[in-house]
Amino acid sequence: MAGRIITRCVSRAVVEFGSGTNCVKSRGTNRNYWTALRRTSTALTSGRAAFLLGLPALSCLGYAAYRKVQSSAVVCALERGEVLEQADYLYSCAETEKLYQLLVQYKDSNDAEFLWRLARASRDLSLLPNIEAGQKKQLTFEAFEYVKKALEKDDLCSAAHKWYAVCLSDVGDYEGVKVKIGNSYIIRDHLERAIELNPKDATSIHILGYWCFAFAELPWYQRKVAAVIFSSPPESTYEEALAFFLKAEEVDPNFYSKNLLMLGKTYLAMKDKEKALLWLTKTKEYPAHTLEDKEVHNEAVDLLKKLG
Repeated sequence: MAGRIITRCVSRAVVEFGSGTNCVKSRGTNRNYWTALRRTSTALTSGRAAFLLGLPALSCLGYAAYRKVQSSAVVCALERGEVLEQADYLYSCAETEKLYQLLVQYKDSNDAEFLWRLARASRDLSLLPNIEAGQKKQLTFEAFEYVKKALEKDDLCSAAHKWYAVCLSDVGDYEGVKVKIGNSYIIRDHLERAIELNPKDATSIHILGYWCFAFAELPWYQRKVAAVIFSSPPESTYEEALAFFLKAEEVDPNFYSKNLLMLGKTYLAMKDKEKALLWLTKTKEYPAHTLEDKEVHNEAVDLLKKLG
């Protein structure tokens, strides 16, 4: 129940590829970049409700900065700020393995900025298609330990709270339905804290909206099953989800194709066809820069066909 959509999400989702470089430029100052999409619409007992969780700011340093990480001897000599900038650059270029190799050198650091980035890199590495099941599980739990330490070192770090929520949902996949349901409360708490610390992070707001949508659409019979396990299972409404999606759009208009889609789907669930058409049309017209954008576009097109 508690979430198997965990993904490549990043806080400003319009991506522009710079000419002549591998750099990804982003509009604004708080971009997030979705990493991998695991979708499911299975029953409650195998994980029905879903959580999408966001990632932190990126910077684009250019090819020269990228070249610096090719030698570990050079990396070790770099200043903290340079390493963090290079980590963000590698992340923006989706160089998952190189990013992990860079950051794992700092696994014993007490710096939250290194630790939450390492958690993110470990998790992203676990989602690569060539990773075996045993290694995937190991990386998943390592990611959670890194981000847990990051929070211990800096409880005021918005990104650490966001990634704690992501990684907690991930480890829940290995710990059974009861644990996942219990974790869903904690996940929401950390998302809310992330937003409190960084209220301009449209992605965290979107993720919380998705959390609400997932539980709002849970069928009554699955709620009954959840109630057997927990006397008060997580619940929400489409109205609550809508408020978060609209707020995300207010904070950063057109920042992410999935937010436009979810606005359309929420209005559909609320039987407001006119507004659903408006937002689904905006989704269809959104420039498809990533694989996820293309998937979102196709879903919007299918929904528009059904609406006639």
